[in-house]
Amino acid sequence: MPVNPADGAVLGALYGTDAMRAAMGEDAFLQRMLDVEAALARAQARLSIIPAEAAAAITAAADATRLDRAAMAAATRNTGYPVVALVKQLSALAGPDAGRWTHWGATTQDIMDTGLVLQVRDGLALIEADLRATCAALARMAEAHRDTVMAGRTHLQHALPVTFGYKVAVWLSPLLASLDALPRVRERALRLSFGGAAGTLASLGDQGLAVTRELAKELDLAEADIPWHVARDGLAEAACWLGILCGALSKIATDVMLMMQNEVAEVSEPHVRGRGGSSTMPQKRNPIACEYILSQSRGVHALVPQMLAAMAQDFERGTGPWQAELLALPQAFLLAHGAVAQARFLAEGLVVDAARMRRNLDATQGLIVSEAVMMGLAPVFGRGEAHHIVNDACDLAIAEGIGLTEALLRDPRVSARLDAAAIARMTDPAAYLGSAGAFTDRVLARARSMGIS
Repeated sequence: MPVNPADGAVLGALYGTDAMRAAMGEDAFLQRMLDVEAALARAQARLSIIPAEAAAAITAAADATRLDRAAMAAATRNTGYPVVALVKQLSALAGPDAGRWTHWGATTQDIMDTGLVLQVRDGLALIEADLRATCAALARMAEAHRDTVMAGRTHLQHALPVTFGYKVAVWLSPLLASLDALPRVRERALRLSFGGAAGTLASLGDQGLAVTRELAKELDLAEADIPWHVARDGLAEAACWLGILCGALSKIATDVMLMMQNEVAEVSEPHVRGRGGSSTMPQKRNPIACEYILSQSRGVHALVPQMLAAMAQDFERGTGPWQAELLALPQAFLLAHGAVAQARFLAEGLVVDAARMRRNLDATQGLIVSEAVMMGLAPVFGRGEAHHIVNDACDLAIAEGIGLTEALLRDPRVSARLDAAAIARMTDPAAYLGSAGAFTDRVLARARSMGIS
């Protein structure tokens, strides 16, 4: 029975994705380790280290569905690693003549590390696909609402006018940065791990580097400049990338969740009958996607330190930290992909209420543009005096429940110098958006340059 809800038959529907479970689960890990063993045999056959017939037989036998899992579990419990049992069964399946050539010159960590790297490659591809789709949806939303004026908020209070397109562009920008960083992550993480018992490939004599080169070609992985059995920076960087990505997704989920409150009601998650409902309150439409973006992201953020701590490896083979990685990295990929999938659902179907945004913007009857009025009055009165005039007008507006324009017109200092039309122009939120449109355009141009639109 699974202990982690993300791996359960029922609760797993809420966490992660089936595609990532297939890529990062134990079945995939066993198959990927067999893929490495088969690739090693083919590489060595090309170098005439083992017979070509043996490599063919080993490749044909490298099928995880043929493994005796119960026997593997018993052997793994005894030795502490699955590779001894895996090689024993692979050798038997390949036949006595070919089987004696399996695992030639390799060590357990070579097979486990490289199998995990192959899984990471598949996991990154899954995340990239959904991340690109999320970015494309956000880019379309930012463009559509480039000029949709709404209240900008600081400390949860009205601050200055912004546009919804600008807000979405703020969401989009760090996601584009994550995509931009992905080639570097792949370069650092997708490297062959092959060093033999202590990282020197002594068992292969003077052919160690040649086997490394051919094995990397077989698996389409980069060669490392030196075996990284105890240098875990590449995998740690992949985990950190997942953590940063989930942080950016958490920002989106937090904003949307707050904007979905009934008292704000500026956006809402895509509605599917029964989704986000309550067992007792039929009216409820809870922010389910937001909740699972946040919960899964926090799960990833809890796992990143585990990967960083596992970098403290001792001598030429880690005693404990290495084993801790398998508890963290596959789960981090699963939860991160779950968060990205929920973000894609959100981005592709977010319901935007521009009319409600305008009503909320007008709720303070012009107070949100007090800075604009102060800057408009400053050339007439000087900045210090302008600040005092607007502050007095705001106090009057709040005390009497009137608009800022009326409060300003009641001030003889203002009414003597400016007419109602001039004040109305200063209190128009759409006239005080600064560079919001230009900033949005810059992010959209960056997205287009990355093939996202």
